[in-house]
Amino acid sequence: MSYDYSENILVQESTGHLLADELGWQVELAYNQEILGKNGTFGRSSYKDILLVRYFQKALRTLNPWITDAQVIEAQNTFEKHLSSASLMQINEEKYFLIREGIPVTVKKPNGQTETKKAAVLDFQNPDNNYFLAIKELKIHGDLYRRRTDIVGFVNGIPLLFVELK
Repeated sequence: MSYDYSENILVQESTGHLLADELGWQVELAYNQEILGKNGTFGRSSYKDILLVRYFQKALRTLNPWITDAQVIEAQNTFEKHLSSASLMQINEEKYFLIREGIPVTVKKPNGQTETKKAAVLDFQNPDNNYFLAIKELKIHGDLYRRRTDIVGFVNGIPLLFVELK
């Protein structure tokens, strides 16, 4: 098949342009270009990393000016963990709740007591305060399978959009 009529040219490029030009997303290509590591292309240390920590932590700091470094790590750990016995539906519901309501973090009061405060990860009131990144041809390695996705859309480092094109 001619490259002029490939899936990439006919569908992925068009979708990428739609996301960038019409919706204002940053669109990047990962295929054979992604450099792994903290200072790499997207900050992933391995192909198993799904959450883009660099953008996630930046959003936490931007949307929650009160948050400390320890609370950022606590929020990230809370967001990334799940029970191994939980179903995919249960995990998705839990993540949805954390995204919608905020991630609970521990705040120390001046009197030494602690309380829980919710840290926002998305700005629902002002969408322009969020960072929208679409990555084409992103490699993802799971426990059973290795995949190269067509397009994954991240909002503040959280994968919220998965597009398979034909």
